[in-house]
Amino acid sequence: MSEYQYYEFLAIDRPLTGRQQAEVRTLSTRAQITATSFTNEYHWGDFRGDPSRMVERYYDAHLYLAGWGTHRVMVRLPKAVLDPELAERYCVGEQVSAWTSGEHLILDFTGEAEEESSEDDVERSLSAIAGIRAELAGGDLRPLYLAWLSAYGTWERDEDAFDYEEEDVLEPPVPPGLGSLSAPQRALADFLRLDDDLLAAAAEASPPARPVQHDRKALAAWIGALPAKRKNALLLRVVEDDGAKVRWELLREFDGGGTDQETELGTERTVAELLDGAAARRHGREHQEAARRAEERERREQERRREQELHLNRLAQDLEAAWGRVEDSIGTKKPREYDQAVQLLRDLRILAIRDEHAGVFAQRLAHLRERHQGKPSLMKRLNDAGLTTE
Repeated sequence: MSEYQYYEFLAIDRPLTGRQQAEVRTLSTRAQITATSFTNEYHWGDFRGDPSRMVERYYDAHLYLAGWGTHRVMVRLPKAVLDPELAERYCVGEQVSAWTSGEHLILDFTGEAEEESSEDDVERSLSAIAGIRAELAGGDLRPLYLAWLSAYGTWERDEDAFDYEEEDVLEPPVPPGLGSLSAPQRALADFLRLDDDLLAAAAEASPPARPVQHDRKALAAWIGALPAKRKNALLLRVVEDDGAKVRWELLREFDGGGTDQETELGTERTVAELLDGAAARRHGREHQEAARRAEERERREQERRREQELHLNRLAQDLEAAWGRVEDSIGTKKPREYDQAVQLLRDLRILAIRDEHAGVFAQRLAHLRERHQGKPSLMKRLNDAGLTTE
């Protein structure tokens, strides 16, 4: 396979041991491997490893892109902090999938484009997107909804992406805050090529996000009431580099099992309704943009006419001086000066028509052409500008 491919993996919660690094090294001799990352790109050949298996065993986040248009993101998080059955509601065929592996839930988001694409700054993409993992663990379902929406958004680019029966599929729960995405969510939406008009249509049913603020005193009292044995076990996990999971689990338990994850906020629109809403928004936006462009063209044209009128008025104040500048420019026998002379003659012709002395202009032009008929370069310029005696 002679196409560009880029693979990146991140270990976020816990770095890889030396043995684990040696295991992933067997998959690629050219990859850049550290305790927290694995990166490699291919211009010829293909990766021998299985990205899904690598995320299950070693890494918390993965990004893949190919020159033929495939974009893929995977994240791994404890299934204790995100209900797998809830995640399943956002799955769409091969574009959005979820499965469990041991204590983890793996989410896989894939986007396709028909045309080949060139990518810039791909090394920064996963670090920008990886924050969705903590957001999902904290109960923010926007990344899942964005992936679901981008999957069906493919239908606008590829009419064969889905069967027509999919038009009647109801959307999953609509999380709050779709109108004000976080930076990682924005990066995910861009990477999956989520259309802005489709996102805006979906956001109509999404209330503003409410910042999560825990009562510090209540949280302290709740932690104080935990059994000592439980606290010791939690502290041991923190020391063993499992602090992020401990935090997510405690906050989820403190919040009573979840935040917005079990709240049904959607209006259950169909896929067809969302796509139609996006098309209507796009049409309206394009109409407004066309109107603005037309207004801008008219404004520029009016400004050009005003400037031309001022210029003609200045020429009219001393026509002899203007004709003198024409002769001076021609006398230099330089191409650039010829161009300036021709432009000035065109302005004098417009002025003559405006002030109704076109006959006088025609006579002076004829005399000028007769005097300089031995200058073929000048004659060609005059003819091309329509400055003839016919």
